[in-house]
Amino acid sequence: MKIRSKAKLSKSQKIHVMKVGAHRKWVIFLWVLLIGSVAFGIYKNFTAINRHTVHETQVIKEQVVDTSAIENFVKNFAQVYYSWKNNQESIDQRTEVLNGYLTKALQDLNTDTIRKDIPTSSKINDVQIWKVQRISPHEYAVAFSVEQLIAEGKTKKPVNASYEVTVYVDETGNMVIIKNPTICGIPTKSTYEPKAINSDSTVDEATTGEINTFLTTFFKLYPTANQEELSYYVKDNVLKPIGKDYIFSELINPVYQKKGTQIHVSLSVKYLDQQTKATQISQFDLILEKNRNWMIVK
Repeated sequence: MKIRSKAKLSKSQKIHVMKVGAHRKWVIFLWVLLIGSVAFGIYKNFTAINRHTVHETQVIKEQVVDTSAIENFVKNFAQVYYSWKNNQESIDQRTEVLNGYLTKALQDLNTDTIRKDIPTSSKINDVQIWKVQRISPHEYAVAFSVEQLIAEGKTKKPVNASYEVTVYVDETGNMVIIKNPTICGIPTKSTYEPKAINSDSTVDEATTGEINTFLTTFFKLYPTANQEELSYYVKDNVLKPIGKDYIFSELINPVYQKKGTQIHVSLSVKYLDQQTKATQISQFDLILEKNRNWMIVK
């Protein structure tokens, strides 16, 4: 009975042994993969390229274009275009000169603008250029105003109008008008009013009296003072000699504000111009400091 029991136990508790030989290829593959991964990591660590985002800032430099030639070209054109006499010879001469400014298409367009039976004649009093705007590499829009004196019979009257033309400028600097004078608006008076500056309580009455006396003395001297004389009142030549025959009249509405050790002064100064006999009012924004005496430092 005991012998059978041992044999049965031996069968049921049979130990399974892993056969390494049968999986040797997989083991080798895993070792190769592990070693390769480590080697690749070390390689990448030594040869890594720092990657970062580069933000490029494009600096656009404004090119200053000298438009004086274009302005003169348009002024000369306007002098011809808006001047005429009511006779055929003058009109023919005007047409011939205009051909030196206009394209062929515009010459044809303007053929009948001034006819021989026109009852008026025109003389130019003034031409003003208001704006020159580059609209393409070779084209410029030019806004200008014209003041004409129109005569009809014995009646003469001034006429003002504003126009815009387009000028083409080639590589050699030669110009031609490619857009006929077209009515347009020009800048007018703005409604802007600067905020009024008022004195505050930072400057006491005694200091105000000192500064009034100092400024009155200075502005009496200023019109005729030389550089050496100004140096007693002005620091580092912030105000230069003007050499004018002005007679001081008064300070107008001086406003004082203290900022740190400095006094900011805004005022008008009234003078009588001895040459024109007219009143001249100048406006100043000054900064004063006091060491032993008051000085204009800016």
